[in-house]
Amino acid sequence: MSETNTAVEPVKLKTISEGSAKLLVGERVFYNPVQEFNRDLSICVLATFSRIYQKEKLQLAQKRARDGDPPVEVVPLVAGEKCEKGLRILEALAATGLRSVRYANEIPGVKEIVANDYSKSAVESIEENVRHNKLEHLITPSFNNAMTLMYTSTQPEQRFTAIDLDPYGTPARFLDGAVQAVEDGGLLLITATDMAVLAGKSPEACYVKYGSMSVKTKACHEMALRILLRSIEATATRYGRYIVPLLSISVDFYVRVFVRIYTSQQACKKSSSKHSMVFQCTGCESFTLQPLGSLKPNPTPTQPEQVKFGIPTGPFVSTKCEHCYHQHHMGGPMWSEPLYDSYFLEELLRTIEMEPFKNLGTINRIQGMLCMISEELPDVPLYYTLDRMCSILRLETIPMLNLRSALIQAGYRVSYSHANRLSVKTDAPVSVLWDILRCWAKTHPVKKERFVKGTPTEVLHSKEPAQEYDVITIVKDAQPVSKKKSMTRFQQNPTPHWGPGTRDTLMVNNSPMLKSVQNQNTKKKRRKLEKQQQNESENSKETTDSPERKHHKTTDVTEDCNVEETKE
Repeated sequence: MSETNTAVEPVKLKTISEGSAKLLVGERVFYNPVQEFNRDLSICVLATFSRIYQKEKLQLAQKRARDGDPPVEVVPLVAGEKCEKGLRILEALAATGLRSVRYANEIPGVKEIVANDYSKSAVESIEENVRHNKLEHLITPSFNNAMTLMYTSTQPEQRFTAIDLDPYGTPARFLDGAVQAVEDGGLLLITATDMAVLAGKSPEACYVKYGSMSVKTKACHEMALRILLRSIEATATRYGRYIVPLLSISVDFYVRVFVRIYTSQQACKKSSSKHSMVFQCTGCESFTLQPLGSLKPNPTPTQPEQVKFGIPTGPFVSTKCEHCYHQHHMGGPMWSEPLYDSYFLEELLRTIEMEPFKNLGTINRIQGMLCMISEELPDVPLYYTLDRMCSILRLETIPMLNLRSALIQAGYRVSYSHANRLSVKTDAPVSVLWDILRCWAKTHPVKKERFVKGTPTEVLHSKEPAQEYDVITIVKDAQPVSKKKSMTRFQQNPTPHWGPGTRDTLMVNNSPMLKSVQNQNTKKKRRKLEKQQQNESENSKETTDSPERKHHKTTDVTEDCNVEETKE
């Protein structure tokens, strides 16, 4: 018996270029260009954090020098060069290592980047790309389970300065290890792409993963951010640690948060006052927040900043909604403190103006998004949307500038949210919003046949506004700066089926096919197949029939098929 030699075809590699990185990858490797914005923003955030981190270390060293320690030499931070007292970054789910390569090339002040993955082929790809980009002095490939790696790095001398978690779906199972493996004052960069769970479609699944009940609301994207932040804080407080959000952003199909982790048992006691339950009316969708804890100043001669912890009295809402008399849904708990740190955001905006970062592929979108976030009211959780409020009233939509002008003239603050182009974030009570729309309805009346008895539309229109609001005059400050400068604020989806990637596709004959395309007209296809099978069965029985009868049946079958094809 002779043996045949089968030649093994060499693996075909292609080059992917993004930023300063050039990666050699296989033909079927997972690469998502949609996430370039995520990676660009993360580089800007880490570069800003590196500058602040070195500044804090210098201030601490100078304080110790005054106490007798030797002075510390200031070392310039250069991207691509190793800094012995710089950041130790862990990319726990590195895949091809693209993110790690870009971090090493573009972030100044890096000591080491550990690029970890639990796939052997992925780690081999990381090793190849580290050599290809000549970054062996900065990047250490690691083949390990992400949770195991973090749990074995909880000792103070082994902790990381920054940990990046960008999983497919929920990051929930990684949070426990991450809050322990990051050093005091370190940074967590966390992505969640399971937006259906966080945004209210599956509240029971949200409770299982994050310990909170999500609510279907127009402010679902901001609520997703707040549920994720609450979950991180709840995990951290078990170990005497707490979070300070530097930046929280909802973009495309995911949410991304950047939080610093600190250690303080005393500060952890304030955690309950940072979280709130949400009561949302099932009719008019008005919402009310009720904090889980309360803080009252309780100064003493020795401790002037001392506070007293308590439980708030409630409930904050009655059995029925005061506006439309419908019942409430209850969601939460969620984070109700600011989503960003003002000082860090100023430093971040300064970073993106620096020369190395002006050439990032998505820098215009980053600038527009950050400008919008800086305009948001930090102390007002959640928002309403103009289109939904007018839809509930069956009312012709009031122009956004008119609504914002009316609120400003009434003495209230108002802003957009970066999460929704029609958002209204304001410190005005929702009753004021309803009154402004009632004033608008006087000049744009609603047809009487739309007032169905018992509906929110009928109840809300039956009430007179408590005062008259000017819904005609446009004030100067009604238009935000980001819009005046025509910044890129809300990007349109550039391709169909815009999403996180692999799970909405499958391989058919070595080519990708969208599942949504494959599953189109499945019922019609099934009926056509059944019809064909029935025709074949009838044809098999015709062998005993006369030639003439057989001819007639064949003609009938052909006509039926033609009819079916016409319907298709």
